Amino acid sequence: MSEEQQEQQERVRVQVGDDGVAVVTLMRGAKHNALDLAMFEQIVGAAGQLRDAPGVRAVVLHGEGKSFCSGLDVVSMMQSGRLTADQLVAREGEDGLANLPQRAAFDWIQVKAPVIVAIHGNCFGGGLQIALGGDIRIAAPDARLSIMETRWGLVPDMGITQTLPRLMPIDRAKELTFTGRVVSGAEAAELGLVTRTADDPLAAALELATEIAGKSPDATRRAKRLYEETWVSDDRAAALLMESELQAQLIGGQNQIAAVTAGMSGEPPVFVDPS
Repeated sequence: MSEEQQEQQERVRVQVGDDGVAVVTLMRGAKHNALDLAMFEQIVGAAGQLRDAPGVRAVVLHGEGKSFCSGLDVVSMMQSGRLTADQLVAREGEDGLANLPQRAAFDWIQVKAPVIVAIHGNCFGGGLQIALGGDIRIAAPDARLSIMETRWGLVPDMGITQTLPRLMPIDRAKELTFTGRVVSGAEAAELGLVTRTADDPLAAALELATEIAGKSPDATRRAKRLYEETWVSDDRAAALLMESELQAQLIGGQNQIAAVTAGMSGEPPVFVDPS
């Protein structure tokens, strides 16, 4: 194996523990986990690996080194030929829904288990958009976040239309986008860009993931689906019907009975993973 091949294999690592918590690590720490073609491809691959994995009950996504992700490695991506207009417009994946950079963020929404993102250091541009694809974001108070694309004469284009509207009013989103200004993790929490802060975001994310993994995986997966498909929908009838349909799938099931039994007995529940 050549040195180049070995380097590409080490962009992203996925580890699944016995507790059902999957830890996804961006491994280009020397470059602040900047996004080159191999990084994009392996992030998409990691999300695909975990999307329907029955034994995965929660996911933690974080970056090694000094930063979560500093954004696009522009020089590398230009050399790869993946920044042309034709490539950006081309759709990928079975559903043909998104291009490769968009999938690096949007595919985390499609992972059935809850995804928690731990943010430290720089989280700029595409890095922030990947973080927005998670269900929950925990940032260090001194982390640095920015919707930075306008600094380079671009618009944010990695699925932000599907994530940011759920987190903040449009005027705040516009201000951050038009200026590209850098906000701290603490300010990001005030703005709604991240869920909360922690001095050690990775430890906090792992603790939360362990807690979620201890709940019925049937319930957490359906709760994620319920919110993803109805949160900004104007179709009230469809949203209310989905609540009922998902609830009907849970009532009387093995994991629902296990949750009730544990709640009444005080004993830890024993859940089975979805098939």
